[in-house]
Amino acid sequence: MSPARQGRAGNPWILFVAFFIVIGCTLVARHCYPDPLVVQQSQHQYWRKVPLKSTRGIIQDVKGNALVISETLPSFAVDPSMVGSRDLEEIAKVVSPEITENLIAKMRTKSRFMWINHKISEREALKYKELMKKIKAIREIDEPYRKYTNQRLMSHVLGFCDNENKGQAGIEQLWDNTLYNPPGQKIVVRRQGSQAASIMEREPEKRSVTPIVTLTLDSRIQYVVEKHLFRTAEREKAKWAVCVCMNPNTGEILAMASYPTYDPSNRKTFAEGDALSNNVISRTYEPGSTFKPVYMAVALERGWVKKDEMFFCPAKLKVADGFIRESDARVALGNVDTAQLLIKSSNVGMAQIGIRADRNIMFESLQSLGFGQETDIELPGVSRGILPYPESWRGITPANIAIGQGLAVTPLQLVTAMASVVNGGKLMSPYIVKQAVNSQGELVYRGEPKVMREVMTPETAAWIREAMRRVITEGTGRRAATNITEIAGKTGTAQVAGKGGYLPGKYVGSFIGFWPYDEPKYLMLIAIGEPSNGRYYGGDLAAPVFKSIVEEMAELEYYS
Repeated sequence: MSPARQGRAGNPWILFVAFFIVIGCTLVARHCYPDPLVVQQSQHQYWRKVPLKSTRGIIQDVKGNALVISETLPSFAVDPSMVGSRDLEEIAKVVSPEITENLIAKMRTKSRFMWINHKISEREALKYKELMKKIKAIREIDEPYRKYTNQRLMSHVLGFCDNENKGQAGIEQLWDNTLYNPPGQKIVVRRQGSQAASIMEREPEKRSVTPIVTLTLDSRIQYVVEKHLFRTAEREKAKWAVCVCMNPNTGEILAMASYPTYDPSNRKTFAEGDALSNNVISRTYEPGSTFKPVYMAVALERGWVKKDEMFFCPAKLKVADGFIRESDARVALGNVDTAQLLIKSSNVGMAQIGIRADRNIMFESLQSLGFGQETDIELPGVSRGILPYPESWRGITPANIAIGQGLAVTPLQLVTAMASVVNGGKLMSPYIVKQAVNSQGELVYRGEPKVMREVMTPETAAWIREAMRRVITEGTGRRAATNITEIAGKTGTAQVAGKGGYLPGKYVGSFIGFWPYDEPKYLMLIAIGEPSNGRYYGGDLAAPVFKSIVEEMAELEYYS
């Protein structure tokens, strides 16, 4: 063989060396400079962060009774890419036609995940668990669920959450950040042929505590209030109704009920009329005669009326461009003293005081009592009401204001203002949350009595209280009287304003009162809006409800 031919025969060794150089460089590149995506995927085969379950906190009443708690309910999902034709037939026997159609569409796009049912009962979950034995593509997933232990009780106060467990109304909404318990994480490692295990030798102790929001409400009182209020509203075919019970000395709300109501656990009930609206804080209405004690207190303080003054009260009174009439326009009260204007609920007599009052000073005084202002309470959706500016108090308007017409209040505004009469002249800030503790165990809020301002002298307040006691013994509130305790109060029957005037046949019957008369502990307002079963006078409609609630609350105190 020639030398030239032998040189050509040595070339395969050069190729062999070059091959090993390429392989070596590739290995170095793979190990020293790997693709980030490959690294991420490989790490997930061996270790990953696993989120711990997150739950919302507890809402409880003043006695510590849980009103809202968090639980888990089974949900089921499917991997459409793993579903075969036989699997589809089995799934279609259990789920709705709409879900079956969606699943077929997902199968075509080779999607990897689809929900087939959310947060169902254990009993309903049994059929899906049977499917799981046949079909590997189906998985069970526990999801957090808010349980309202008393169904509709206190629903407007508590509110509700959406599917993502975020608060949407009431306490759930306003205190969402406090009630939310953020999820923790733990790191687990996977070993070949074994189950996942924590890389920590010892699991950490519980990362946080359960958040708790404690209300001032007493669920026993709330039950009594709702039972009597809702029964009356349904019997009288009312459009709406409210009851709010307060400790007038502190501003604590003891019960707050609104009709129509709903079940926070059942979204089908949300569409029942204005069911989601908390009428106590959001509905505005003309208060009528229940406003008269507050107005009278301002007039006495300002010297526009004297306690021993006499008034001549015909059946109707010409005022500017209109007339003010008594509730029974056929009956003239004649000569009555100042106290009788409240006891007999004289529109004509109160109108005479309204004509005397300085409109600017009266406007400022009513503002200082909280009317036309947003009430400071720990709930969302609070209305300001309507208190017209004094520039518009022309003609008959000042007389209308004096009898509780021409302005609009919320039930909570009226109760808050009346509390100043009951407690001796202090305007208290109403509150419904006793305290709130976050997920770190920190006390982030404490509700306490707060005096906003002095709005009348104790002497004026005492005189109004005495007149309100006589409303029960001598006047329009006799049907609220009970042998259990001495009640003082005021009836109200107001027309319902509409476009262009008052709506014919539409009224709000109400009663506001406090007890025991000598040392008041409770103040309560009942209002029945637009009843359509014949009765509408506050003394006939709301006063008996008030009496029933007071008597049953007395039984609670006796047995507690």
